[in-house]
Amino acid sequence: MTGTATRYLYLARHGEASSGESGLTEDGCQQAVLLGHRLQDIPFAAVHHGPLPQAEQTARLINDQLKNVPLHPSEAAGDYVPYMRERDELPAESADFFVRFLDGATAEEREHGPVLARQALDLFTGPVDGEEDRHELVVTHNFLVAWLVRDAMHAPKWRWIGLNHYNAALTVIRYAPGRPASVLFSNDMRHLPAALRWTGFPPELHI
Repeated sequence: MTGTATRYLYLARHGEASSGESGLTEDGCQQAVLLGHRLQDIPFAAVHHGPLPQAEQTARLINDQLKNVPLHPSEAAGDYVPYMRERDELPAESADFFVRFLDGATAEEREHGPVLARQALDLFTGPVDGEEDRHELVVTHNFLVAWLVRDAMHAPKWRWIGLNHYNAALTVIRYAPGRPASVLFSNDMRHLPAALRWTGFPPELHI
């Protein structure tokens, strides 16, 4: 990917979703507002968000804390399966687990998800044209954050599976001209008090 200036891509999973994923819980709203407070001094060019209610609501609550930043709904920032693995790609010791993980994906998901994943790479990654660095926020879902981190690390395409992200945690990737992408930090929850951390993960993974 070519470009003359650095892109800083900020990635956030939506806040804790309500039952039925029709929006955010009270805790999810607080998570989004606190993330917005953390980001309020970043000179964002845009905030992109997926079309589902929990992502849109999270993006709007964050954006309320920012200064005149345009909001852009994007299907490429949505919730989808970005890549369907083949068994022969997978490590032998974990192949059964990874195959089972996506067994429930529909034919439409298997076809449409990879198309959106390629669009996300085109839209959100790589250096940018111009003389000024660009800062962009994408409010999305666990799978896409994992897909973009995997890409930045030049990991195999199937390796997005198993990269899990907490609600309203922050990941930042830098794309500088002439250099490989750099994950500056991942799954950062420092803006959240202890009571609002770790949501989106089973209790045994809370540390």
